[in-house]
Amino acid sequence: MALTPDELLAFLAELGIVPTIHRHPPVFTVEEAARWTAHLPGGHTKNLFLEDRAGGLWLVSCLDRQPVKVNALARLLGAPRVSFASADRLREALGVEPGSVTPFALVNDRAHRVKPVWDAKMLALPLLNFHPLVNTMTIAVTPSELRRFAAATGHAPIELDLDATLSA
Repeated sequence: MALTPDELLAFLAELGIVPTIHRHPPVFTVEEAARWTAHLPGGHTKNLFLEDRAGGLWLVSCLDRQPVKVNALARLLGAPRVSFASADRLREALGVEPGSVTPFALVNDRAHRVKPVWDAKMLALPLLNFHPLVNTMTIAVTPSELRRFAAATGHAPIELDLDATLSA
């Protein structure tokens, strides 16, 4: 059973992570999110849920304006050809709806099927903004808090510079 945003926030509190919470209308795109969150301090992010030809699942998190060439990313990761996963696969693997993709959904990946990929430039910022399982809120955490969360869920993110996908 997928956690609710309140259950996620309680889990984060158990880890000593108490994020700043911002509520806003539902947002489904980076542009819509900017309308409600551009004034917030920290890096604004986007998250791509991908599936490779062999059935591997990938959750890519980066700054909202970061271009990503998914086929070049697949080559960098040594994965067979990747494409965006379906909404049904997203719900089944991470327990969130389209528009609410977030690294915090890894809490629902108890089988550890999803491999997180985080952009190094994003992690170099002091504060990062993500949805907490729903697209009606944004929470701000530090990169070290994000890493602590991933470790607590049993995930080991691959950290790399996604600019490498632009020249590959």
